[in-house]
Amino acid sequence: MTARASDLDPAIARQLKRDGSGLFPAVAQQYDSGEVLMVGWMDDEALHRTLTTGRATYWSRSRAEYWVKGDTSGHVQWVRSVALDCDGDTVLVQVDQVGPACHTGTRTCFTGRELQVGGARPLQPPAVNPTPTPPSTPMSMPAVAPAPTTGAPR
Repeated sequence: MTARASDLDPAIARQLKRDGSGLFPAVAQQYDSGEVLMVGWMDDEALHRTLTTGRATYWSRSRAEYWVKGDTSGHVQWVRSVALDCDGDTVLVQVDQVGPACHTGTRTCFTGRELQVGGARPLQPPAVNPTPTPPSTPMSMPAVAPAPTTGAPR
């Protein structure tokens, strides 16, 4: 891929670090839940189009063309915000996703694709407000029965 002319603001373009093909990854995230939906590729022109149209636009490496998410499927990504990471080599595109983000029909491109870590199955996310569990009594210590109560119940 060769560099294409772009109307991207030069101040933004100066901050970007691109690979040898002029591309950088774009992480699409659901703006209100923080859910990571997909990762696509952009160049300066795709970023310019994304910023000016409010629709996520990517560069297809396999087809060597721009594609606007949802033009074919109807599963549009309405852009809410775009941010550069601290190194300038990745952009975060916060979107309002309409329908599934993945071409396979799943909500995200990561659904059902979890890898095992350390031979264990992936953990379920913790409960929002888990109830603390008191520490268990050590095996070497006998359990102590509660003291009998006298008088009227409280």
